Amino acid sequence: MTLDEKTEEALEILRKNEPPDGYYVAYSGGKDSTVILDLVRRSGVKYDAHYNVTTVDPPELVYFIAAQREIIWDRPEMSMWGLIVKAGMPPTRIARYCCRYLKERGGLGRTVITGIRLAESTRRSKRQRFETDSKNPSKRYIHLIFDWTTNEVWEYITGNSVSYCPLYNEGFKRLGCICCPMGGWKKQLRDSFRWPKYKDLYICAFEKMLQARRAKGRETRWETGEEVWNWWTSPPKSKFM
Repeated sequence: MTLDEKTEEALEILRKNEPPDGYYVAYSGGKDSTVILDLVRRSGVKYDAHYNVTTVDPPELVYFIAAQREIIWDRPEMSMWGLIVKAGMPPTRIARYCCRYLKERGGLGRTVITGIRLAESTRRSKRQRFETDSKNPSKRYIHLIFDWTTNEVWEYITGNSVSYCPLYNEGFKRLGCICCPMGGWKKQLRDSFRWPKYKDLYICAFEKMLQARRAKGRETRWETGEEVWNWWTSPPKSKFM
């Protein structure tokens, strides 16, 4: 299919499946959610767009989202820094408690439009365009551009003069939480140089995490938050505790 055909297909899907209460658009400010928001706008369907505040998104991304007045900001009760202390360990590629709490909430009882694409990850090879949440069947998903390539996403953005986050102009391929372990240790270090204040915030949170562990009588191999940071951003990962 050509990009024009995929675009028409996406618009038709939106119009044919429009729920009475409208769509819940999961918006992150990245290139993929930028495309789905534009498609939803063009389709003429009823919708409300939501940004799950993570407290660790790049400032430039937050400013870009803030410039779009229609976006509803859903703020968490606890920040990333509080989550780290509560969990008693840093988030890792396996222990993704932050994703569950900060990014995957919202949309209960709704039809959620996402920008998830098959080309982004081999882990998505078994997923489908239409899905039901495995933990809450009242939450349904339509991954609107599921079969689009990255080139097609950018072709749509440039071809339709859609505004996008300026971080992409600095060479960023994907946007997300600063120092997210899912991006690998090299990206964590790049992020820490790009946004050094967030490195300080992580170290401070790790320090409080260690204090909380000691107060509960839980063992730890680390003495300081900076030692945890060095472990967290270095390969390979040994057992945390």
